[in-house]
Amino acid sequence: MDFESKKIWRYGDDVDTDVIIPARYLAIADWNELAEHAMEDIDTTFAPNVKAGEIMVAGKNFGCGSSREHAPGVIKAKGVPVIVAHSFARIFFRNAINIGLPVVEIGEQVDRIDAGDTIGIDLSKGIVYNLTKNEQYQGTELPQFIQDIAAAGGLVNFAKNRK
Repeated sequence: MDFESKKIWRYGDDVDTDVIIPARYLAIADWNELAEHAMEDIDTTFAPNVKAGEIMVAGKNFGCGSSREHAPGVIKAKGVPVIVAHSFARIFFRNAINIGLPVVEIGEQVDRIDAGDTIGIDLSKGIVYNLTKNEQYQGTELPQFIQDIAAAGGLVNFAKNRK
């Protein structure tokens, strides 16, 4: 497994980028300072309490709305190593990969994951393991080049390493 977390942060459908990081904070240039406002409009407990390595799980169309790399950026800056969702808005999906934040889509199976579950993720196979329920959910397997971009820490690092 690439990731395992006993604590997950669970969110519903259609969480848009304006909720992930409100536009009123976009003038903040420091990622860590900006990340202190992540999710605050729907979950005031997230930014002050999330620990590095904890996984975010969401419903359908996560990251819809305006195109801004700030949304996956603040989640990554808070130490969340991967997001699992029913589905992602396409622009959020690409922005997440481009900054080195892996994402896994598992469709309706996401409804089997509860807030108290321990989950593990095998990115290369696109499998999410629910260790609490002894279940596994086959997600969309990411193409190797996308896995390589995420593993490099994002598109810029990937391109630098290919010289």
